[in-house]
Amino acid sequence: MGELTPSEIVRELDQYIVGQHEAKRAVAIAVRNRWRRLQLPPDIAEDILPKNIIMIGPTGVGKTEIARRLAQLVRAPFIKVEASRYTEVGYHGRDVESMVRDLVEVAVKMVNQRKMEQVRSRAESAAEERLLDALLPLPESPEGDRGPVSPSRERLRERLRAGELDSREVEISVEEKPLIMQGFVAGPEELGFDFQNVLERMMPARTRVRRMKVADARRLLTQQEGEKLIDRDATVEEALRTAENSGIIFIDEIDKIAGRETGHGPDVSREGVQRDLLPIVEGTTVTTRYGMVRTDHILFIASGAFHVSRPSDLIPELQGRFPIRVNLKDLTEEDFVRILTEPKNALTRQYRELLKTEGVDIEFDQEAILLLARIAADVNRRTQNIGARRLQTVMEKLLEEVSFHAPSMAGQRLRIDTTYVERQLAGIVKDHDLTRYIL
Repeated sequence: MGELTPSEIVRELDQYIVGQHEAKRAVAIAVRNRWRRLQLPPDIAEDILPKNIIMIGPTGVGKTEIARRLAQLVRAPFIKVEASRYTEVGYHGRDVESMVRDLVEVAVKMVNQRKMEQVRSRAESAAEERLLDALLPLPESPEGDRGPVSPSRERLRERLRAGELDSREVEISVEEKPLIMQGFVAGPEELGFDFQNVLERMMPARTRVRRMKVADARRLLTQQEGEKLIDRDATVEEALRTAENSGIIFIDEIDKIAGRETGHGPDVSREGVQRDLLPIVEGTTVTTRYGMVRTDHILFIASGAFHVSRPSDLIPELQGRFPIRVNLKDLTEEDFVRILTEPKNALTRQYRELLKTEGVDIEFDQEAILLLARIAADVNRRTQNIGARRLQTVMEKLLEEVSFHAPSMAGQRLRIDTTYVERQLAGIVKDHDLTRYIL
């Protein structure tokens, strides 16, 4: 987290997201402040809380993508949830504490993957020995010890490392963990410990002989040997600290739970969800199956279009827990041109690489890109504005024919110019009943 300054974070986000500079600055500062807090003495750091953010803007302008890319940049646990999926306690549905449990699950996986990379070389060596034992067992001495390594075993090792044996089949013994059906155990999360891990330790692991290709066996054995080298308790402890100090929860559609009560119907629990959400954002302790997790320093980023409601329709207490508000702008025709060409994952590049797998090479003229952007912007103006997502549906319609016939077009080169765009999208341009073509 400390490796990137706010300006560097914004530059990295610019490689994937067009515009929305104000929102990028806000999240960059929020993340840097978390790193600054960790550099302070514990007595001071404890009182410094994250400045949660509300992003306000229509769909398809980059709200979710900014938060997701930010978490990838700083290698932080990240989950995205929809506020409309939660219900007030006492109603049927998910309770708000489940978002914290989901975040901890992500943190455990992240830390486990990182530790697996640290022991990968040792795990690969152990897996290699097990594979060699399956392919060419070492002879045992009368005393039960393994005999000396034969030259043929070393030659086999060289062939194994060179990949010459990857397609050969081999029988290996693998351990299978017992399947624990947590659904039959009442409230495992509330028990305050990893109930599944406890049961796994109580129930012996089964060993089963499986026949598979050497390449698959190498991956499986490397995974198993790596798990043996990792301290599970230390992994869980580090994951809990990571979730508490670096975790990011993105709450989408928060505008759907804004508004006053009607007393009946589907809106009956809107304010109840807000009040249940308040202690989570404010700071509380949540029980997970890995242990207790404090939410005081988790960064919450909320977002919503707020077409019908406003942020001021949220209960005052919850408004105060999101002190930073940023407005994301509608995307223009010029923004669409940049989205099609500038980002690392630009749509034109994605389709070019996809079709290249079939041996079809496509090239976009600049004038064709300008026309595509103009059509997408026009459709957004005349129908529902769904932002940059409109480009995906327009591009799908544009390349529908070539995508269908690509397997029989290997070796061909296709130039996408304005004539091609006008021919393929003629129905969209002329027909005002756009729902026949676009979402």
